[in-house]
Amino acid sequence: MQTKMLGHVGLALLVLMSCNLCSAFRASLQHEDITFWMESGRDNLQRILSLKNIEKRAKNVIIFIGDGMGMSTITSGRIFTGQMKGNAGEEYKLTFEQFPSTGFSKTYNVDRQVPDSAGTATAIFTGVKAQYRMLGLDGKVKHNTCDKFLVDNSHLTSIASYMQESDMDTGFVTTTRVTHATPGGLYAHSPNRDWECDTEVPPNYRDCIKDIARQLVEESPGNKFKVIMGGGASSLGLHSNYSDSEACNRSDGRKLYDDWLSLETGSKLVTTVDDLMAVDINNTSKLMGLFADSHLPYAAVKPKYIPSLANMTLQAIKMLKKSDKGFFLMVEGGKIDIAHHANYAQLALRELAELDDAVTTAMENVNIDETLIIVTADHSHAFTMNGYPLRGADILGLTTVAGATQQFETLSYANGPGYYYHRINNTNEQDKLWRDLENDPNRKDPFYRHWAGRYTKDETHGGEDVGVFAIGPYSHLFRSTFEQNYIAHVIAYALCLKGWPSHCDAERYHYDIVNSNNSAMATATIFPGLVFMLIGLATYLV
Repeated sequence: MQTKMLGHVGLALLVLMSCNLCSAFRASLQHEDITFWMESGRDNLQRILSLKNIEKRAKNVIIFIGDGMGMSTITSGRIFTGQMKGNAGEEYKLTFEQFPSTGFSKTYNVDRQVPDSAGTATAIFTGVKAQYRMLGLDGKVKHNTCDKFLVDNSHLTSIASYMQESDMDTGFVTTTRVTHATPGGLYAHSPNRDWECDTEVPPNYRDCIKDIARQLVEESPGNKFKVIMGGGASSLGLHSNYSDSEACNRSDGRKLYDDWLSLETGSKLVTTVDDLMAVDINNTSKLMGLFADSHLPYAAVKPKYIPSLANMTLQAIKMLKKSDKGFFLMVEGGKIDIAHHANYAQLALRELAELDDAVTTAMENVNIDETLIIVTADHSHAFTMNGYPLRGADILGLTTVAGATQQFETLSYANGPGYYYHRINNTNEQDKLWRDLENDPNRKDPFYRHWAGRYTKDETHGGEDVGVFAIGPYSHLFRSTFEQNYIAHVIAYALCLKGWPSHCDAERYHYDIVNSNNSAMATATIFPGLVFMLIGLATYLV
């Protein structure tokens, strides 16, 4: 019933878009002559030539993670957002696409060509590439098993810990559960990303390791975050107004949110957007927002009492800006990924627009001269924009090619649950294999599944590189193509974090290599010439 009711939202949106697209396209063609394109190229060149690197210590860092936001998602999301605003779409630019520095991040896990969010989050936040479906641990530990000695001695330290040690305030907001893989990469150490509450940990391992929710509340750096917002109330022993049958429910009776509130006087828990926006920031020491039992609902169909990602981002920045020492904030648009897994292309693009709104909010509420802002993805998806649709065509619409017997969708997937919706199983006639999309009324529904070429219960991730967009101090270090773990190194360099190479050090190649207990294992001064010599020797031996 919920899906049918919400379908009217999608229908209204598509009708509005279709009324504007043709006129917007015609308006574009009327002035896009030779002069227009020559001036456009010169203007962009002049803009790039005028850019200057900001080479001073960053006071603050905000990193936005569009979970599953590959380049095909960004391109189609750009067009979708532009069309929602009444434009043809192709000429539109998302806020983060206007950042001065861009690069490409290689997302593979150490044991997989195509990664998952746990291994990629670990790489982004610890500076060390990690294994598939494992959080905050190095390669000595095996997935889905728990050897306490190995786990305790394989901890990777996240940049959140380093920042807290430097008296910076830290926090995160997400549209997923606060115990999910991406936020978990900031604070958790687990051989299985799914061990979010006690009932998910195998009984024989419950004495070996704490579930991820307990790690958030009971251990550092989790229990030192000044801001924690998202879904996952059930994992913390709370039942919200937005219930979910797939939520992770505790069996131990622990009310971890109460334990968190007791850690510091002035801590505040909110569960609705009204409560969130009414928080007395100056008299609140720590802020937790839990708005759903599991993930937050999709932005396009959420109830009014659920905050937007921009709402959460704004209040998080207000909380963290109180620190004179600076702050770190992670903002995740996590339901881009979840929509793609279900082949919900329309919802995925709407979630990208939601993330871009949050980026705009951040830009309006910080000083860019002292704040490094990074927008990236942890991985891509098996999602493509294809065919030869006309300029200004509805990005959610249909296209065709010469010789095709049926129109097909501009946006489709290599695999996923959409396959069986589209495949007609009682025929082998080539021109009747697939559902007639031109006359399919369900395409107006936001929960409509786009075509998938092969059935899988959940659509898979993609393995291609993802974009990194940056602005602010030392954002120019994001250039060319680099390993995903490099992102943490740039953050540490810009902030001058202790134990990392930075522009604040007299010896720029000085490293303190630390173990899981943050104690120095070794100190080495690495001279550039020696580095290149060793690289050359290694290449020769290979």
